[in-house]
Amino acid sequence: MNNDNTWPAPAKLNLFLHITGQLDNGYHTLQTIFQFLDYGDSLAIDINDTAQVTLSPQVEGVPLEENLIYRAAMLLKPMAKDNLGADITLNKILPMGAGLGGGSSNAATTLVALNYLWDINLPLEELATIGLSLGADVPIFVQGFAAFAQGVGEDLTPVSPPQPYYLVIWPGVAVSTQAIFQAPELPRNTPSLTIEQLSTAKLGNDCQEITKNRHPMVASALDWLVEYAPAKMTGTGSCVFGEFKSEQAARQALEKLPKTMHGFVAKGINTSPLAQKLAQATSSH
Repeated sequence: MNNDNTWPAPAKLNLFLHITGQLDNGYHTLQTIFQFLDYGDSLAIDINDTAQVTLSPQVEGVPLEENLIYRAAMLLKPMAKDNLGADITLNKILPMGAGLGGGSSNAATTLVALNYLWDINLPLEELATIGLSLGADVPIFVQGFAAFAQGVGEDLTPVSPPQPYYLVIWPGVAVSTQAIFQAPELPRNTPSLTIEQLSTAKLGNDCQEITKNRHPMVASALDWLVEYAPAKMTGTGSCVFGEFKSEQAARQALEKLPKTMHGFVAKGINTSPLAQKLAQATSSH
């Protein structure tokens, strides 16, 4: 893959996740801190002059028209010069239904890259608004800074949490975000916190108990990891993560991981690799 045309689509972690209410349209209001990882998918994007948008490889079970990458491209297409298209190749390493934001990140990378490559040049705020129509997590990936998020996840305030090494464990199951958010037993009235209260409040993940109860493999991963570090779940799961003082300590724990689980070590970062790539592309333009 030629590095120049390769755009990163990083994973995210929810350092905590509180559900504070539910709107009339069914969406939930929440509070969370998003942090990026220096680990994720990537998209190789070659601009063509045939006006066609192609995507390979096809994701099994997802029609092209429903693929978030294709949908993101099509939202920008009317703003591109008539004959401009793109051939997009996805290098997918993030599992689906893992709470790492893979699909949302892919969509955001498509928006940010094509906005630049097609010379549309919308401000990031506008791109984030377009992204929200694809999913609640897309704006954070478009904006590219670690954030305290409120609303349905689109109201973002930049924050600078510590940037430790994490051991992230994928228990091998996909969790449906929709199913967890529709669960009758989901707490929906956790009191809202101000940004100043975050440093002293008891923070947790309101989805964790439900996901553990429905997916025993997630419970097993948390039970295993807690022996090495405080263990938390990201998003609605299924991935769980623990924070380590050093990369070496995280890798030592990874070596002991049971064969039934999959894991990786990554650094938490407060500026997304996508934002870094865009800055680099813009400055060399």
